[in-house]
Amino acid sequence: MKLRSLLLVAAMLAAANSGSARAEVLMLAPTDITEWKTVYGQVETRDTIAARARIGGSLVELAVSEGDTVKAGQVIGKVRDEKIDFQIQALDAQLSALEAQLGNADSELQRGQTLVDKGVSTAQRLDQLRTQVDVFRNQIVATKAQRAVVVQQGNEGDVLAPADGRVLKVPVTRGAVIMAGESVATIGSGGYFLRLSIPERHAASLKEGAAIEMSGPNGAVAGKLAKIYPDIESGRVQADVEVDKLDTAFIGARLLVKVPVGQSRVLLVPKAAVVTRHGLDFVTVKDGETDVERAVVVGEPIAKDGKDYLEVLTGLAAGDDVVVP
Repeated sequence: MKLRSLLLVAAMLAAANSGSARAEVLMLAPTDITEWKTVYGQVETRDTIAARARIGGSLVELAVSEGDTVKAGQVIGKVRDEKIDFQIQALDAQLSALEAQLGNADSELQRGQTLVDKGVSTAQRLDQLRTQVDVFRNQIVATKAQRAVVVQQGNEGDVLAPADGRVLKVPVTRGAVIMAGESVATIGSGGYFLRLSIPERHAASLKEGAAIEMSGPNGAVAGKLAKIYPDIESGRVQADVEVDKLDTAFIGARLLVKVPVGQSRVLLVPKAAVVTRHGLDFVTVKDGETDVERAVVVGEPIAKDGKDYLEVLTGLAAGDDVVVP
């Protein structure tokens, strides 16, 4: 019985020595890690352009609604001003009257030329008749130009899409009376991005081109900080993030984004080196030839070089030899 106990103790010591032999000893050294700030980013289009009416009148046609895709120059609505038709009719009547007066003046000019040739009339009278003909001709030219202006105003009743994109808002309805310059639809174009609003205390740490991380519906998505705006509003810096696989189903949707705002030096230990018992965390360190357990306080998990680490807040110091099972 005594021999069996001695053999069991020897086996346990051999197992312990074998485990110690397989354990890895890691000397702690400060490591630089990136500090991240989590903020909300809002999905927006790069350009937001209003398709405006060029004349006032009644909106007789409206060809788009929210969510439609449009091309630059596409007719998305028509505005009609009935006064334009009346103006054209009035100008046509004026042209008819002027052309009749011009015909009469031409006849008078021909008779005057005949009388001058016979010596019955004077050259002064002939000059008056020529002047009258020129006046009527110039009046006809001016009236035609005025008519072309009115016709062009009627053609400008077509409301055109200012750029390729998607219709975000349509604030009017068919049959509404609108003024010149009033918005008929709002077009989002130029691609999509995330607009961030970051506290100004991090402004100096932001760098264009920095990699960012965001949480999407299908998991983590990477992107880069494309533009930082110099105008600080209400203590916050505006920045744009480009994301390759950004979900653009809803403009204005908010997504969580992690932005790098600086570097810090921390102590990292492999996650496997931390043992939790009774709610306390322990790490085994070498004290000479002896293994000693120390109680530590750890922070958030950190992934580095494909391995999982824990930040040690207190309990260890740089230069300690940590035993990693």
